[in-house]
This record gives sequence, structure tokens and C-alpha cells, in this order.
Amino acid sequence: MTGDPRTELTPEALERIAAAVARAEAGTAGEIVVMLCARSGLYRSAILVATLVAALLLPWPLILLTHWSAAAIALAQAGLATLILVAGLHEGARLALVPRGARRTRVRAAALRAFRARGLDRTRGRTGLLLYIALAEHHAEIVADRGILDRIAPESWESILSDLAGALGRGEAEAGLIQAVGRIGERLMTALPAGPADPDELPNRVILTD
Repeated sequence: MTGDPRTELTPEALERIAAAVARAEAGTAGEIVVMLCARSGLYRSAILVATLVAALLLPWPLILLTHWSAAAIALAQAGLATLILVAGLHEGARLALVPRGARRTRVRAAALRAFRARGLDRTRGRTGLLLYIALAEHHAEIVADRGILDRIAPESWESILSDLAGALGRGEAEAGLIQAVGRIGERLMTALPAGPADPDELPNRVILTD
């Protein structure tokens, strides 16, 4: 599942996800925000690095195994570099050149920035939680504030995130998100049950970004 999230999920689907957020928050002091991002980065540097490395490595087998002239090898280098640069115009090709660990690091950094930028660290009980999904990377992250971290270990979210990533990869974003939000709500309800006067401090609507 790639591309602009506004074309991947209908308004009705987004409303159903928002309703799932409201249900999940009903029994907990936690505040859940869902953000769908088309991508966490453009990864243009990966294409440049791949082009440079390929252009530097190509001449050696040609020198050792062929009788090509220097001019022919230079043309081959230029042709390979051009091919990689053109392929890099396609988002999928760029992502394929970026190691999975690097993609996850990029998504994590973007999620942390979004958490602060959206004010999730300013709730009354420091109980904000961001479920951040990068669609192009098929990767999701959970960022939780101090009030949640004091009660729930970050590792406890791993199975939820793994199942959600699988759903995204299968193109089942709506079902995967609703299930993930429900499971997050169950864990928050156990660790942070709702008090008698817990306000709904953050919007339930799904946030869409490029």
C-alpha cells in the first residue's frame, strides 16, 4: 500500500477509524492520535549513493574481463549512472535501495517530530499516544508520553505494530488500523483506566499528511 493516504482510504473509512479511536479512549485516561503519512522521506540520497557506488565499481570487472577501451568503459559508467537515476524517479525503486533498518529509523524520527509538533506532549496527565503510520514504508510506530511509559513498556507494543505492518502490506489499512487502535485501547484501559472527569483533550479524527 503506497501513495497518498487520501486516495487509499475513503472518508467513510476514516470516520470508522475515528470512531474506533473514540471507543478505545472511552475506558482510559490515555489520548490516542492516529496519523497517516504518505511517506517519511524521499530518500533521494540513497539513489545518489547507489549511483556513485555503481559507477565506481563498474570499471573494474570491465578492465579485468574485457578489452574495452577507456572511452567505452566511461560510456558504460555514464549509462549505468543514468539508468539508476531514472529508476530512482520511482518511489518503490528508491525505497528498495534503502535498508529496512534505515527506513525504520527514518519513520521513528518522523513520528517523534510529529508527536511534539502536534502537542501530544501537552496533555493534562502526560498520557498522549501517537500511532504513526508511514504508508510507503509499510511501517508503523507508537510514541507515548511519560504518563504511559511509566506504566507500559515500549516493547509491549511490538506485536500490535507487527500485525499492523502486515495489514498495510496486504492493503488492509482500515481493518489493520481499527484492530490496532482497539488493542492499544485495551492495554491503556488496564494500565490507565479512565477517571471520573477525564476530558477528551485531543481530536479523534485521523490526521493525514504527505
